[in-house]
Amino acid sequence: MLYPQIENTVKSFDFKQISEDRKAVLQPLIDFIQTKVDSKLETRLNLICTHNSRRSHLSQVWAQTAAAYYGIKNVSCYSGGTEATALFPMAAETLKDSGFNIKTLSEGSNPVYSIKYSADELPVIGFSKTYDDDFNPESGFAAIMTCSQAAGGCPFIAGAEKRIPITFEDPKISDGTPQQKETYLERSLQIGTEMFYIFSQIKK
Repeated sequence: MLYPQIENTVKSFDFKQISEDRKAVLQPLIDFIQTKVDSKLETRLNLICTHNSRRSHLSQVWAQTAAAYYGIKNVSCYSGGTEATALFPMAAETLKDSGFNIKTLSEGSNPVYSIKYSADELPVIGFSKTYDDDFNPESGFAAIMTCSQAAGGCPFIAGAEKRIPITFEDPKISDGTPQQKETYLERSLQIGTEMFYIFSQIKK
């Protein structure tokens, strides 16, 4: 059971807005998850972007939420970067505006957040780290490249069973402009819609 505000956000998702070309980009991840579900194996997704500050976190949180919403068991979503920086505050604020319960667990240059989508589920722990950090899985995962820089800059991800590029435009382009809040929300909702579409296709 998702928090009511997130439920309302999810109701606004329109899969018809996803083009056929884009669905073809998403299909390899659907196939990966379906294979794991059919084999009754844990599904591990590591969503990767250069700085692990915006898109990879949004993707991780929405993917974990979508798995819970559709009742797809044994799904663990992670995120990482080619370098560690910090989860950008506007990314956390955008999730909060969509109904996620966000608590700051530690301050500092790389804050740690608890991000909850349901009162009865474990939170996603959000902080910036490299994709091969001890917090993330070592093997048997899909490496989902959420930005073109990471896709180009990481020709090899150790331990990845499959590498899947699903790139999103960086909301960072709006930082410091009056459009910042709107741009972050737009990107978050795009990512949410696509992650929910992916999990809606999984047959249990």
